[in-house]
Amino acid sequence: MADHPVDEKLPALKMATTGLQHVAAMYAGVVAPPLIVGAAIGLTATDLTFLTGACLFTAGLATFLQTLGIWKIGARLPFVNGVTFAGVAPMTAIVASTEDKSDALPIIFGAVIVAGLLGFMAAPVFCKAVRFFPPVVTGTVITLIGISLLPVAFGWAQGPDPAAHDYGSATNLGLAAGTLVVVLLLRRFTRGFVKQIAVLLGLVAGTLIAIPFGATDFGPVADAAVIGFPTPFHFGAPQFQLAAIISLCVVMVVSMTESTADMLALGEIVDRPADERTIAAGLRADTLGSAISPLFNGFMCSAFAQNIGLVAMTKIRSRYVVAAGGGFLVLMGLCPMAASLIAVVPRPVLGGAGVVLFGSVAASGIQTLVRAGLEKDNNVLIVAVSLAVGIIPITAPEFYHAFPETARIVLDSGISTGCVAAVLLNLVFNHLGRRDRDAHDVTHPMEAGEEITGVTRAPAAP
Repeated sequence: MADHPVDEKLPALKMATTGLQHVAAMYAGVVAPPLIVGAAIGLTATDLTFLTGACLFTAGLATFLQTLGIWKIGARLPFVNGVTFAGVAPMTAIVASTEDKSDALPIIFGAVIVAGLLGFMAAPVFCKAVRFFPPVVTGTVITLIGISLLPVAFGWAQGPDPAAHDYGSATNLGLAAGTLVVVLLLRRFTRGFVKQIAVLLGLVAGTLIAIPFGATDFGPVADAAVIGFPTPFHFGAPQFQLAAIISLCVVMVVSMTESTADMLALGEIVDRPADERTIAAGLRADTLGSAISPLFNGFMCSAFAQNIGLVAMTKIRSRYVVAAGGGFLVLMGLCPMAASLIAVVPRPVLGGAGVVLFGSVAASGIQTLVRAGLEKDNNVLIVAVSLAVGIIPITAPEFYHAFPETARIVLDSGISTGCVAAVLLNLVFNHLGRRDRDAHDVTHPMEAGEEITGVTRAPAAP
């Protein structure tokens, strides 16, 4: 019996290049949190480089746990793991509340360890939520994942620094557009292996195009060391403060919710639906990876939604490809000079490729919704309201400004709020009192009312 495509082992060259594509797709997301938190603490350039390399290294270890797995740990799906962006706001809040900034990272690391261990123990219970994720819910959440990621791509397209004079300039947007065009042309007019690595080739082409415009900086390569190891507890032994622990435990719940949605999404895309057992194993990998990460000076880890789009677009479903990407992450963590090579890729170039990647995620969600029974008005209302709730943080970022910071950790995640809304609405409309409220097939989400002049209403389905 042939192996499922998820378990397929590709030739070495193809494995390496497609694995590198995954690294390129998520690199900016991994290095952004340590750069932001490190800058808030006031780390030196050397320590900031060390912290960034440590996060790359621990992302690779967590990816190994997720893709290859040991015992009951790891979803064994093509998932890349890395630093969750959900933790940035509470971590910077911890930094701001710490008088001696040298204690900030040890306090963060201690809180991450506790949150990771508690999450690991909760995984078998948390995974049972899968029964509340029918296609109408998963399709909505997958669509929200893609929509929520698109602003990241748009931000990258404008440039790396919002305060810079060229942020959003015609040059930056032109580089993003040029990269997007290269990817689209490669996808349209090539076939086979070249077509599958179109994103990677697009990034290389975009970087080369950026050189004459002075947008490519090779300084990081020249200044980087060849070899460097993330020494355990480089910034000091972990400290355990209750407020910090509670704050990052909330982040862990958010992260587990998003990871559950991501696993359901990826399961649909690779044609291996994620059941309770798979989700429990995946959550164990996330949480154990998070608990181990501070040992090597890394932050909380979570499955990266960015790479779902790459799997959907390339149709390469092998988990070993993503494991190869994890290997590159480990190597970059051990070799700062290697890590700096991907740092050379200009942010606008990443933005152009991101439009394709993240848009593919949203398209996959729409495909799932097509199978969700949208001819039933109950399901249409579930999707409509859940999408609206999930899009609030994107379209109105200050909508929840009056809420406590801990509540905003959840509310500012459109994926989490949209997911919760979809689950609750599905329970209300499709489960509670079901015999009394069977959905009727309609062509419009609203109840039939008076006819609009000049419009003939289609007859109701029998």
